[in-house]
Amino acid sequence: MSSIVFGLFVRQFISNFVGGRPALGLLFIRIAAGAALITDGAERIYSGQHIGLLTLAVLTIADGVLLTAGFWTVLVGFVALALSVFDVLIYHEGPCPAILLACMGAGVAFVGPGALSIDARLFGLKRIDIDKLGEPPRR
Repeated sequence: MSSIVFGLFVRQFISNFVGGRPALGLLFIRIAAGAALITDGAERIYSGQHIGLLTLAVLTIADGVLLTAGFWTVLVGFVALALSVFDVLIYHEGPCPAILLACMGAGVAFVGPGALSIDARLFGLKRIDIDKLGEPPRR
């Protein structure tokens, strides 16, 4: 049931899943943002933070994995935006990488994951061949 609700949300938020070279460009953006999130989360885990920040680090890694795969991209893109803002507010480090990652997450959330994603396979438009509708199903 939740998959159906999320599918309807994705359909209304993203009008289509672009293909071709734009899909490849979105894949590269998702890979770069996801790798940055995974690396950042792993560094936070290995630095020995307290449990609240470790939870945030695990959430960052999970977000990076989902963003790279293109699964729940709208939600995960906005989570990447929020995590980047929290990164600047909590750790007080240089804001430039966090700003870049926040923009990449928001951009992918607004544009969509592209045709080379799990979301496109699950929630993308399906082609119906009208000529084959009258034929009995093949076994």
